[in-house]
Amino acid sequence: MHGTWSIGELARRTGLSVKAIRYYTDIGLLPTAPRSQGGHRRYPPQALEQLRLVRQLRALDVPIAAITEVATGESGLGDLVAEQLDSTRTQLAELRWREAALRALAECQGPERLRRLRLLARVQRRPQDTTDLTRAWQRALPESLPPRLAAAVTAQAVPELPLDPTPDAVLAYAELHLLVAEPAFLDYWAAAHVRDKASMYAALLDASEGAAPAVAAGRAPHRCEALDAFCRACARALDMDDTADFRAFMAAGVRTTVPLVRRYWQHLDALTTAPGPSLGQTHCWLAEGVIAEYGCDSVPGDAYS
Repeated sequence: MHGTWSIGELARRTGLSVKAIRYYTDIGLLPTAPRSQGGHRRYPPQALEQLRLVRQLRALDVPIAAITEVATGESGLGDLVAEQLDSTRTQLAELRWREAALRALAECQGPERLRRLRLLARVQRRPQDTTDLTRAWQRALPESLPPRLAAAVTAQAVPELPLDPTPDAVLAYAELHLLVAEPAFLDYWAAAHVRDKASMYAALLDASEGAAPAVAAGRAPHRCEALDAFCRACARALDMDDTADFRAFMAAGVRTTVPLVRRYWQHLDALTTAPGPSLGQTHCWLAEGVIAEYGCDSVPGDAYS
């Protein structure tokens, strides 16, 4: 057949084996090859260009299935390149994450290495873990919160993972997962004892915003308008008067939980470069201010948590 090639000729021209060309033909990578009178396949000229494209893409480790979609016209070459580039970037990020985790293990030994290993096993799958942390916060926050308020808290509580993390960053992220599994940490945000959770959260967010300048300046927690607003919001939420006795009761209640919350945002700081104090930092500053001003070991208070 004039202008066509046998499978052997095509193999010589492309450097591929006859077996490989048969396989590519069977899965639809090559145009249909009519047979000669002797029953042999005869390939048209475009088969040579098709096979060259296949070889070039395979040299970049592009999967056969993706190449087949281009060959059959299901997708374009540009789409394939964009998809493979995105996939490669994801793989690189996962490898960098894994490298940082292994470096965190290599930097220590003995009991500390075993502790870190148990901790890091929680976040071995990097992309899925971001989703898991988001879902943990969505479960912790009251269902009655308006989406805007819930999103404002979650946006600051769930970090964007660095593309090239340090060992400390990977360890910090694993610690976040450990903390959101703490019952006391979850109960703190659930506010089960409060009826109007939406109003309380809105007021607490406003108080935290008011405290941001003092936190940014590095001032120690102290009595100020933001602290008063914080206490008033908590008192209203519990249908109580904002008195010195209430603040002492409040201080006793948050004393054991605030360190967990503070630890969460300290670990978060190792993962974020956002300017200014976070919502969690200002919230802790206010709670610690209540403890500093009104805390008293003799006051029982596990009712507020």
